[in-house]
Amino acid sequence: MIGVIAKLTIKPGTNTDFEATMKALQAKVQADEPGNKLYALHKTADANVYIMLERYTDQAALEAHRAAPHFKELGRKLGDYLAGRPDVQVMQEV
Repeated sequence: MIGVIAKLTIKPGTNTDFEATMKALQAKVQADEPGNKLYALHKTADANVYIMLERYTDQAALEAHRAAPHFKELGRKLGDYLAGRPDVQVMQEV
């Protein structure tokens, strides 16, 4: 299994639109990516910082996620809300 933690810092005041776009992406990932086992957005104590937890069966499933049309389409839209590049950690499960 592959685990991913992505820290997403958004522009102030974009929470509603950001969360709606993430929910749309989450629904597509869960419906269309059989290698994805977890795709969950979490709020933090900072209103502008979110954590996305992801889990994939293997590296191929992670690569399929990154190449998926819905990820590319909605990922571009998410760029409108981000205050900088996501801080992404990819880990191999022990």
